[in-house]
Amino acid sequence: MARTQASFVCQNCGAVYAKWSGKCEACGGWNTIVEEGPAPPLGSNATKRVKGRKFALEDLKTEDKAPPRRSTGIAEFDRVCGGGLVPGSALLIGGDPGIGKSTLILQALASYAKVATKSGRHAVYISGEEAMAQVRLRASRMDLSDAPVSLGSATCVEDILSTLESGPTPGVVAIDSIQTIWTSALEAAPGTIAQVRTASFDLVRYAKASGAALLLVGHVTKDGQIAGPKAVEHLVDAVLYFEGERGHHFRVLRAVKNRFGPTDEIGVFEMTGRGLAEVANPSALFLGDRSGAAPGAAVFAGLEGTRPLLVEIQALVAAPGYGTPRRAVVGWDTGRLAMILAVLDARAGLGISSHDVYLNVAGGLKVSEPAADLAAAAALISSFTGRALPKDCVLFGEFSLSGDVRPAPQAELRLKEAAKLGFSTAIVPQGTKMIGDGLQLREIKDVQELVSFASSGAAQTQGRVVRPSVVKSNHE
Repeated sequence: MARTQASFVCQNCGAVYAKWSGKCEACGGWNTIVEEGPAPPLGSNATKRVKGRKFALEDLKTEDKAPPRRSTGIAEFDRVCGGGLVPGSALLIGGDPGIGKSTLILQALASYAKVATKSGRHAVYISGEEAMAQVRLRASRMDLSDAPVSLGSATCVEDILSTLESGPTPGVVAIDSIQTIWTSALEAAPGTIAQVRTASFDLVRYAKASGAALLLVGHVTKDGQIAGPKAVEHLVDAVLYFEGERGHHFRVLRAVKNRFGPTDEIGVFEMTGRGLAEVANPSALFLGDRSGAAPGAAVFAGLEGTRPLLVEIQALVAAPGYGTPRRAVVGWDTGRLAMILAVLDARAGLGISSHDVYLNVAGGLKVSEPAADLAAAAALISSFTGRALPKDCVLFGEFSLSGDVRPAPQAELRLKEAAKLGFSTAIVPQGTKMIGDGLQLREIKDVQELVSFASSGAAQTQGRVVRPSVVKSNHE
C-alpha cells in the first residue's frame, strides 16, 4: 500500500499542487498555498466499509406538500429565502468585511426569537470572531437587548454540537463565521480548506438531522467570491450575497442559489444608526433625488428576480483629454459598454467612440441585465447631443450587433412599476404590449430610431447641441 503524502492546497480556490509555490496558477493569488496532511473522509466517524443494503426506487410522481416555512419577521430577508427559512436547511451568507452581515443575522434572529418563543422554538447565535460583550454592545445599539436570543462564543465544532444537542432543538442557529470554526479530527490550522469543509459538513448534518435552520456567515475574497472550497456552497441549500457600496446607505441581499425558492431574488435594506431598515419600495429610493433636467440621464425599468426595479443610468461624454479615449464604468459591465459604443458608431454613425465616456448606475446598484442596453444607449446619446430626455420617460430593451432592439422579458411587470411611480411614457422594443392603461408606449425598432428620439426637438436643450448628421460628416 502506497504511503499517503501531504499536499499543497490553495486557500482561495482549492487547487491542489504537488509542491509549494508562491503563486496559485488557478486563481492568481499570492502566498495562498498551504501544506495540508491527507484529509479523512467527510465526517468524523469513518469506519470500515461494509456491504451496502438495497433501497427502494420510486417514480417522479409525488404528493408531498411544500416544505413549511419559518418566518424571521423581516420581509426582505424572507423574500430572498423564498418565503422564509425551511426547517433543516442550511444557508450560506457572504459579503465584504463591514458590509453588515453580522448586523443582518442578529436582527433576523432577534425578530424570529420574539415570535418563535410562543411555539417552543428559540434562536442561537454562535460568534467565532467577536467576544460576547461585543455582540451585546451591537444588540444594545439596535435596541435588541431584550430579544430572547441564546448567545455563545466558540470555535470548536465538537463543542458547538455538544452544546446544541444538550438542550431543546433550536429553530434557527447562526454561525459567525464558518472560517473560524475548526474540528479536532484534523491537524490542519483553522481556516484551511480541510477544516472549513469538514466543519461545514458536521454542522449541515446536524441541521438535517435535528430540523434546525442553519445560517452560516462566510468571508469573501478580493474578487467577491465566498472564500474557501466550492464544496461548502454545494453542501448548503442556499447561497446569499450581501453587497453594497461603502459610500451609499443601502444594502442588497441577493440569492445566487436556492433549492427552496427562486434565484436572482433581491432584498433591499437601508443602513441606519439603529441597524438595517427594510426598503419596501426600492425604486423610490433609487429615484428619490433625481432631477431629470440634465442631459445624459435615463431611467431604466429593470427586473431583479421577481421584483421590478427602476434605476437611473447616468452618462457623460466628453472630449478626450489624452490620445486614448477613457472609459469609466460603475455598476455596469465594461464589455457591454464597449459593444453599445461600437453599435452606435457602426449603425448610427455617431463617432462617439473617440470621446471619453463615463457611465454610472445611480445609487451604487449593479445592473447585469441585457435589457439595460436601450437606457444606457439613450443616456449616451443624450449626453453626446446635449439634449435631455423627458423626465417622465422609462426605457428598456436589448441591443443586437445589427443595431436592432430586441424585446425584454416580463415587460408587463416593468411597465406597471413605472406607471405606479408616475411615469407617463415608455420607450420599448417593437412588439411590446401593455395590459391596461396608464402608460403611453413608443416602440423603437433599431438604433436609428433611438437616435432620432433622443435628438428630437421635444427634448430640452442643455448647452452645446451636436447634431448626429454633423457628427457623422466630421467622423467621415
